[in-house]
Amino acid sequence: MRVYVPLTLPGLAEAYKTGELGSGPFVAYAVTPGLREWYVSDDIEELEYAALGRAALASLRLLAAEPEAPRRRVVIAVDVAERAVSAGPDRGPDPAPLGEVRVAGPVPLGKAASVHVDATDAAADVTAAAEALQAADGGDDDAQFVVDGAEDHELLWFATQEIANLVGRGD
Repeated sequence: MRVYVPLTLPGLAEAYKTGELGSGPFVAYAVTPGLREWYVSDDIEELEYAALGRAALASLRLLAAEPEAPRRRVVIAVDVAERAVSAGPDRGPDPAPLGEVRVAGPVPLGKAASVHVDATDAAADVTAAAEALQAADGGDDDAQFVVDGAEDHELLWFATQEIANLVGRGD
């Protein structure tokens, strides 16, 4: 099963150093029944893109909690056994948990399929979005507009062999 794990660049560096994602159960995003119903599509590529987007928003939340982290969202796509994944809440009309799952963890970094990271030119919008997130969660439409501005930036695709360069440990 493909899951999308939200991280920050320091989190990616830690995963690179240890060779694994998570130390215990951790949150990821996947194509869940709730996400399918919310997105109203049967196209698996569209649904996986939606799950990636949910993970990017979760990465933004991590950035809001880590003001010293570089302002770039990070998501790792990783393949795990279905038995290692338990469904998240997918609660009612609140879209926040849509696609959320728990991975029993840890997962070897070698199971990663790809890494998705903001380009450096997204930093200003991602910074503003991280700062506006709390107000947006409180219903502030202007703040939500700022948060949505980060989503205008597509995450770049990187092969797992490029992780060392992404975290500044390349040769």
